[in-house]
Amino acid sequence: MTATAGSVTNAGPARTVQAKQSLGARITEKLSGGLVRVFLVLVGLFWLVPTIGLLLASLRSPQDMSASGWWTVFTKPSQLTFDSYQKLLENSDITTSLWNTVLITVPATVLVVVVGSLAGYAFAWMEFPGRDWWFLGVVSLLVVPVQVALIPIAELFGKIGLFGTIFGVILFHTGFGLPFAVFLLRNFFAEIPRELLEAARLDGAGELRLFARVVMPLGGPAIASLGIFQFLWVWNDMLVALVFTKSGTQPITVALQTQVRQFGNNVDVLAPGAFISMVIPLAVFFAFQRQFVSGVMAGAVK
Repeated sequence: MTATAGSVTNAGPARTVQAKQSLGARITEKLSGGLVRVFLVLVGLFWLVPTIGLLLASLRSPQDMSASGWWTVFTKPSQLTFDSYQKLLENSDITTSLWNTVLITVPATVLVVVVGSLAGYAFAWMEFPGRDWWFLGVVSLLVVPVQVALIPIAELFGKIGLFGTIFGVILFHTGFGLPFAVFLLRNFFAEIPRELLEAARLDGAGELRLFARVVMPLGGPAIASLGIFQFLWVWNDMLVALVFTKSGTQPITVALQTQVRQFGNNVDVLAPGAFISMVIPLAVFFAFQRQFVSGVMAGAVK
């Protein structure tokens, strides 16, 4: 009887715990179902509202934009026109600045990815004197703010004839992008199994061949993430370009800023120019989003 009573007594809390777990499991199952998906879709659409609004505004005439908001397009689709983009293509300042942005962003991204990959591999797998101290020195550069270096580097570029040139802006972005690149890729490359590298060396692979054939394919996600970060940072930069460029070498961010004379003026050029300036980084991000997610999640799951 005592054992039976004890069993009955212990059965109550067990049922309570089981009921609580079942309730939590049911709540989790409901939250992970269609309701959360609908919520995430709504959040994504809300995030895209400024982009959609800018696109529709760029397809309206200045008169329509001054008279009503962009959302009136849904009731009056006849407002849509490509005249603003035609004027944009006829504006030599905007087209030249857009090309300057490409000339600055692409080399600055490629240089950071290539040099950062080589340096990251060297710090991860090559033995040389003072390797750890050199790596600590590179990591310490991450805390140096860009604003501190603007005036000294501007004076240096002025003395050597690089101030106001596209090459000078590329060098500045490359220099400030390399510490993060080396830090990121060194930590990623260090997770590659040593046995894999030793097997490649036994097959006769040198350091460059080992880097190109083994390390680079395995480091693809991290390299893609670095490339996206660097591309977005350089493309959207305005501070460095405002300091180091002049008329003829200005990127799109500075050119659009110079088009703002007073409220509502030049809106037929600003709206399409701003949309093109924004949609290109978005296209790059969505094109490499899988590699970006893989790079961010690298090392989280073994």
